[in-house]
Amino acid sequence: MKPIIVLLLLPVLLGVASHFLFRTVKSAACAATTSSLLAVCICVRALDPDGSWSWLVALLVSPLVIAMAVITVMLCFGRSRVRRRAT
Repeated sequence: MKPIIVLLLLPVLLGVASHFLFRTVKSAACAATTSSLLAVCICVRALDPDGSWSWLVALLVSPLVIAMAVITVMLCFGRSRVRRRAT
């Protein structure tokens, strides 16, 4: 249950939170990226107090978590409503 929370639920929550905190997609995606990376490192450290996992675990898992957070930000912002000019 803990890996599902760390790998799926936590990045989605961080993506939604960064969507509500920032107005632009770029700043929300950057915030979601950094916060999800820090959250993974903290969770790996907290869930394994014996130290049997190394920093390599966080490094290998972090692309999946970052992708989930950024995809959540993109889905929350949706498509742009600005019409393009016909040239």
